[in-house]
Amino acid sequence: MKKYFSKTPRFMMRFFSKYTWRFQSNEKEIFLTFDDGPTPEITQFVLSELKKYNAKATFFCIGKNIKYYPEIFNEIIADGHSIGNHTQNHLNGWKTTTENYIANFLECHKTITQFNKIKIKHQLFRPPYGKIKKSQAEKILKKGYKIIMWDVLSADFDNTISKERCLQNVLNNAKKGSIIVFHDSLKASKKVKYALPKVLKAFSDKGFVFKKI
Repeated sequence: MKKYFSKTPRFMMRFFSKYTWRFQSNEKEIFLTFDDGPTPEITQFVLSELKKYNAKATFFCIGKNIKYYPEIFNEIIADGHSIGNHTQNHLNGWKTTTENYIANFLECHKTITQFNKIKIKHQLFRPPYGKIKKSQAEKILKKGYKIIMWDVLSADFDNTISKERCLQNVLNNAKKGSIIVFHDSLKASKKVKYALPKVLKAFSDKGFVFKKI
């Protein structure tokens, strides 16, 4: 049995109302997000596909990956996308003390600042696995960050589902103002390479535009 929702339930959004789950919009706009990069080849594939549709997105980057691949990180920025903090080491907040979690969050903030050549603003945070304690969230919000969650999960990380199922998770659930999660990681690469081009085409054909947060 899967331990996640492809479509985030309304009760969860209401209960954790300080987090951003989706945007209220009457416009045909969707917010694509990509977690866990930058990663060689797959991040560059994503950037290439986005360019074909003049689409903008938001990349929640792991600090250690930024250090490994600063050129790819700055390619994301140069292409006009938003970037966000995804902790330095992809920590699970439920299994980490608040002190250590915030220290890791701050280390990622420092890494982003250090390697961000264009010096774009970065005050977006997404907790790895979507798992964060109230005490951790409160400290991050107090630092002026927005905690960005999602209302549509592609589940590209799930090895038990097909690439076709991954695609349908998005096509069946996304609507105006949706925040959609993909991953620019090796683990998700096969599903992303299959699903992302089809998502971009399907919603573009319906008159949607893809915006960054």
